[in-house]
Amino acid sequence: MNATRTTGEPGARTDEGPGPLPLTWLYVPGDRPEVVTKALASGADVVLIDLEDAVAPERKAYALDATAELLGDPRPGPVPVHVRVNSLSGPLAAEEVRTLAGLPGLAGLRLPKVDTVADVVRVAQQARRAVPSPPSGGGSGTVPGLYPLLESALGIEHAYAIATAHPSVRGIALGESDLRAVLGVTGDDGLAWPRSRAVVAARAAGLAPPPQSVYPDVADTAGLARSCAQGRSLGFLGRTAIHPAQLEIIERAYLPTRQEIEEAEEIVKAAAADAGALALPDGRFVDAAIVAGAQRTLALARRRR
Repeated sequence: MNATRTTGEPGARTDEGPGPLPLTWLYVPGDRPEVVTKALASGADVVLIDLEDAVAPERKAYALDATAELLGDPRPGPVPVHVRVNSLSGPLAAEEVRTLAGLPGLAGLRLPKVDTVADVVRVAQQARRAVPSPPSGGGSGTVPGLYPLLESALGIEHAYAIATAHPSVRGIALGESDLRAVLGVTGDDGLAWPRSRAVVAARAAGLAPPPQSVYPDVADTAGLARSCAQGRSLGFLGRTAIHPAQLEIIERAYLPTRQEIEEAEEIVKAAAADAGALALPDGRFVDAAIVAGAQRTLALARRRR
C-alpha cells in the first residue's frame, strides 16, 4: 500500500529544513575526502557523496569508510550531506545503508536504479533497523530521507508508486544517462515524456519538484544555461552538478526574474486581503494553487538579497 502525505504548500516536504528549497546539488566522489571538504565549502545547497559511479570497484570499501567517518559528525559541513549508495540489486548497497543510516551527519540517501515500490520499502526497512532508538525508548529514531532515482523504463512507469512508496521518501529524480541507454534515445526529444512524468509524479505525491539530472559537459556553460531554462519550463526545480563551476549557472537559471518576483508579490498581497478565490486588477484569476506557487517564488527570491 502506498504511503499518504499531508503537506502545507504543495511540494514543500523536504529534509533540508525551513527556507527555500535547494537549487544546487553537487556530486562528489566518496573516495576523495579532500574533494568532499572542498565541495562542502563550494556554495552548493546540498552535497551528494557518490559511492556508485564515481568510485572504482577497488576503492568502494575505502569510500564507505571515509564517508562514515565524515558523517559521524552531526554537522559535517554548512549544508546537508546526502549519499548515493551503489545499485540496490548489487552486493554493496545493503551494507552501505546499514553503515550510514544511523549516522547523525546524514541528511538523505540517494537510491540508484529504483524500479519498484519493493526497492524503496526494502531500503527503508534496512535503514530503520540501523537507526538507534531515541533515549526515551518507544521505537527507533528517524529514518533519513530517501531519494529514489528513476533510471529505467520500469522506474518511469512506476514513478508515482515509487514517490509514494514510503513516508521516508522526500524526493525523486531522473538518472538520465542510464535512461538514455535503456530507451535508446540520442536527443532530448526522447526524454520529454519521462521528464514530464517525473515532475507530475513528484507533485502528485506532495513532493518538491525534482531537480534536473546532471549536464555532463562541464566546459559547455552556454549549453548548461539553455538546458536549465528548458528544465525550468518543464517544472523542474534546480539541478544536480558534477563541478562547482556549474553551480552559479544553475542557480541563476532557476532564480525568479524581477518581473516574476513583482507578479508573485502582487498575488500574495491580493490573497492576504481575500481568503477566497479572487481576480487581480488585470483580470487574471487567482486560486490557492497559484498563491502557493507565488509564495515559492518569493521564497526563492530571498536568495537574491
